[in-house]
Amino acid sequence: MANLFEAAGLEAGAPRPLADRLRPAALDTVVGQDHLLGPEAPIGRMLASGRLASIILWGPPGTGKTTIARLLAKHTKLYFEPLSAVFSGVADLRKAFEAARRRRETGEGTLLFVDEIHRFNRSQQDAFLPYVEDGTVVLVGATTENPSFELNGALLSRCQVLVLNRLDDRALEALLTRAEKEEERTVPLDDDARAMLRAIADGDGRYLLNLAEELFALKAEKPLDTTALLDTVQKRAPLYDKAQEGHYNLISALHKSLRGSDADASLYWLARMLAGGEEPLYILRRLVRFASEDVGLADPQALTLAIAAKDAYDFIGSPEGELAIAQCVLYLATAPKSNAAYKALGAANRAAKEFGSLMPPKHILNAPTRMMRDLGYGAGYAYDHESPDAFSGQDYFPDEMKRQRFYSPTERGFEREIAKRLAYWQRLRDERRAGAENGE
Repeated sequence: MANLFEAAGLEAGAPRPLADRLRPAALDTVVGQDHLLGPEAPIGRMLASGRLASIILWGPPGTGKTTIARLLAKHTKLYFEPLSAVFSGVADLRKAFEAARRRRETGEGTLLFVDEIHRFNRSQQDAFLPYVEDGTVVLVGATTENPSFELNGALLSRCQVLVLNRLDDRALEALLTRAEKEEERTVPLDDDARAMLRAIADGDGRYLLNLAEELFALKAEKPLDTTALLDTVQKRAPLYDKAQEGHYNLISALHKSLRGSDADASLYWLARMLAGGEEPLYILRRLVRFASEDVGLADPQALTLAIAAKDAYDFIGSPEGELAIAQCVLYLATAPKSNAAYKALGAANRAAKEFGSLMPPKHILNAPTRMMRDLGYGAGYAYDHESPDAFSGQDYFPDEMKRQRFYSPTERGFEREIAKRLAYWQRLRDERRAGAENGE
């Protein structure tokens, strides 16, 4: 059996991975999270006061969640009890809580670290509540998913949510420098390839160190350039989960970039979503919505083009059809913007709820039967085409409801012409009304 362990590199003296060897031994050596660990930051203030509250660490992979939890236990002299929600169930929780209760009786506290805590279901999350409430454990949960969506409100109310940043370029460079000091040699990359390596890591320090370890093992005779780097390491798939928060964050970024008339940013977020494997038809549905909601009648062609982009993608498919999506994004980003139609529908909906089931005025109702004619249906209706200017100026709102104005076009794009038409008809309406009052 010992030989099997040795063959697998698992014997006691086996070399440890670079990322494990460089795991920080103190909180002040954790990179990229000064907003949490600094003297005036949330964790820094907790430690200075000598009191550690239960917390949820929310952030992307490789940003130091597990390391921070271990160092908090070390700093506060709490027993570190790790659990993974992927491999643990209710029985494991009970054992951990019972062990923490026994330690508490002997004067020792427990920091219960739960990795991927969002993977526990609602009832399992409820099991934490009494033990967190009475201080049997200090809970430190780690999650890559938005706690607002994935964790019980009752549990969140007992914990402070702390957001870890993806590691920026400076933090990743600091990790590379530490790796070179540990290995006593430089990563075999030229300056451009070194920058690309940090970009490939995409804010994940652990992934960066794993790539660096792979490069150290090459024993390259000369520094690799960007082409050689890409040939050597497999490019990481973008961090994007079509069913979770990344999905909603990026579509929101695309929509707001379009609304802000930023064509380049809009193309960037489109490319991010496509690179992450997003369903193109989902993006197209949002573009069709945007054409009505944010462009509207300022450019009536926007909706036509969005539908055309959907049809083009249906006809051609990927990757060629993605050009039609990009064309639509550029058109929508550079189109004049108006949400007047969107606001008008909202106002009309509110009026419909407020006034209830009012009947249309009788003069605009058809009278196919004699009884309906006797009741006044259709009486007094003026056929607009027989009126001067093909406009009768009659009121088409219910008799019990004063005339409302829901739609107020902007002075942008085609809506400027619509505003002129509405003003013209309102002037005629006022003139006809004044004439009727004067008996003319």
